[in-house]
Amino acid sequence: MFDLHVYLTRCRDAVNGELRRLIQGSGAGARIAAAMTHSIMAGGKRVRPALCMAAAEAVGGRVDEDIVTVACALEMIHTYSLIHDDLPAMDDDDLRRGCPTCHMAFDEATAILAGDALLTLAFEIMARASLESRKDPVLWLEAINRLSTAAGPGGMIEGQMRDISAEKKSLELGELERMHALKTGAIIVASVETGALLGGGNRTQVDRLGEYARRIGLAFQVMDDILNVTGDPRTLGKATGTDLLRDKSTYPSLMGLAQSETFARDLISKALRALDNFDNRTEPLASLATYIVDRKR
Repeated sequence: MFDLHVYLTRCRDAVNGELRRLIQGSGAGARIAAAMTHSIMAGGKRVRPALCMAAAEAVGGRVDEDIVTVACALEMIHTYSLIHDDLPAMDDDDLRRGCPTCHMAFDEATAILAGDALLTLAFEIMARASLESRKDPVLWLEAINRLSTAAGPGGMIEGQMRDISAEKKSLELGELERMHALKTGAIIVASVETGALLGGGNRTQVDRLGEYARRIGLAFQVMDDILNVTGDPRTLGKATGTDLLRDKSTYPSLMGLAQSETFARDLISKALRALDNFDNRTEPLASLATYIVDRKR
């Protein structure tokens, strides 16, 4: 019987060891390296790396050195976005994953530079891997293109800008969905698609897994909105009720809690249907989808 906890632990251990090695070998000075390590080793769930690894396995690939490199790049980009989101100019949060945020543990300037360093290092390690790997360099270019597009001005950055602009405004459901498809969903889709590409998947497989990822990416954000209302701050490792304080449009505020949860579970059902044409190699992806709506943090 598949055990998601064991799987996530294995993925996390593989990524954590490599992240430490990569930061130590990055050339960063002691203070920036400490700030980078403080944020990236603060106990994250490593969902995006796990999705990347699971997607590679789903298309018959294996979790080799190349896949671990991409998984690390994904976590670096995710952590950079959290460091910058937490800054006083953005969400002004004191806690992240139960630890002081980077600007609280160090200072604002160091946090900005630590985020910049992680973002840049992510693409450095992928570019270096593309030169050393036995895989087709064109596949690496496509993976880098997909990830940079997801993280860039037409992806996560635009989503964050829309999120800031939407405070104290009432959004329509379609506007909210588009915002979160950019802010949260784009990197989740890139996690799955890059894993499938470098795992040797064909175009049909990559497209099907991309559809799965779009569904779970939106469900992930719906559950984040729900947990901001119902979650326990001690379990979440950050404050709750902040969306209401900032007068933000969320799924619970537009749909209500019960309908929001129903919507999230419907998204997961559709995501699982996108895996129908695969064999039992998609069990980790299916379990990760279910985990997204059942999580408490």
